[in-house]
Amino acid sequence: MLAKFQAFLQESKQEFKRINWPDFQETRRLTLIVIGLSLGVAIFLGLLDFIFSSLLQKLIL
Repeated sequence: MLAKFQAFLQESKQEFKRINWPDFQETRRLTLIVIGLSLGVAIFLGLLDFIFSSLLQKLIL
């Protein structure tokens, strides 16, 4: 059991060395894209909510 765990740790360490980590500029660019898309979806859903709630209010009253 201990040998399997040690082998797992060694293989994990080797895999982490192969990871291509993004540099600061790429991380910043991708973070801004995620924030922008999140804001865009939030605005879109907020507008849909406003439109549908307004239509529902007109239908009820």
